[in-house]
Amino acid sequence: MIKLLIVDDSALMRRQLTQIFASAGDFEICQARNGREAVEQNRAFQPDVVTLDINMPEMDGLTALSLIMAERPVAVVMVSSLTEKGALATFEALNLGAVDYIVKPGGTISLSIDKITDELVGKVRAAARARIKGKGPAVKGLAQRMREEREDREKVAARPVAARRGIAQDGLVIVGVSTGGPRTLEEILPQLPADFPWPVLVAQHMPAAFTKSFADRLNQACALRVVEASSPMPVEPGTVYIAKGGADMVVTLRAGKLTVLPKPESSQHLWHPSVELLGRSVLEHCDPARVTGVMLTGMGYDGSDAFTEIKQRGGRTIAESEESCVVFGMPKELIGKRGASIVLAAEKIAAQLNVWAGR
Repeated sequence: MIKLLIVDDSALMRRQLTQIFASAGDFEICQARNGREAVEQNRAFQPDVVTLDINMPEMDGLTALSLIMAERPVAVVMVSSLTEKGALATFEALNLGAVDYIVKPGGTISLSIDKITDELVGKVRAAARARIKGKGPAVKGLAQRMREEREDREKVAARPVAARRGIAQDGLVIVGVSTGGPRTLEEILPQLPADFPWPVLVAQHMPAAFTKSFADRLNQACALRVVEASSPMPVEPGTVYIAKGGADMVVTLRAGKLTVLPKPESSQHLWHPSVELLGRSVLEHCDPARVTGVMLTGMGYDGSDAFTEIKQRGGRTIAESEESCVVFGMPKELIGKRGASIVLAAEKIAAQLNVWAGR
């Protein structure tokens, strides 16, 4: 049995979520009405997983999360509203140690929560098996973390930016990532220097309302330019392209120039933005020997076939190691198919990319 603590200030939401997990059959459930009760029940009930609302009276979800991760770290799945404000709060939660998030389909009090039943139960079960990052007293309070992140962004903004060259013939990096991805990408991408010569294309499983905020957040933290690929764009060195949520991202040739563009979600693929579809389009339009694939933390197997073919056709691939993955799913699939050139912990991946790029 998975011990689950459901935290939400809405009695209706608590009842709906309880019914969903009770029907799943393998959950022992406890409830809390606000962040203060969540912290208390984390001590008393000792759950394996917590679903945590963000906006609550007495103590909000972010404050509760910072206390939970400092006192008794546990797998937390944030329950967020589908708004820009909800996206920003969710990214803060992931930085504080939350494993994943689920988006309420109907706003703060969702009357259509049943639409995401399978996704919700699947994410909570995966969270129960997840590696919890940031355990123990080293976890910083929200105010201190936000202050340090702001100082880091100011330092990045003051750095000289190298002149951009034309389309890099030397290389292209594609990244596939899902559960645990935002925090992992915020660890890796800021380590790439302003003169990193290759474009970076990122397919992160994420809803449409979140990817613009995520790209903006990364753009503040990185020396490279980071954009959401919300329209056709030429692929240029020194730029990171974040696939638009609610769509898939592919590359094509337009007037002889490699171009990235969004397209409607493909029904042939389970996860979106699809890592597999991105990899296939890169194989079609680029020299595989010049491609580097990076497979990071996430549930499932999205992209493992395409990345394996990249390696087989002369390219290079990195699989994130189990020791640093939040969920060792996608990298494990790639390794199992002998599609990984090298297996590295997240904190070592940027250094390897810099070596291969001659930086």
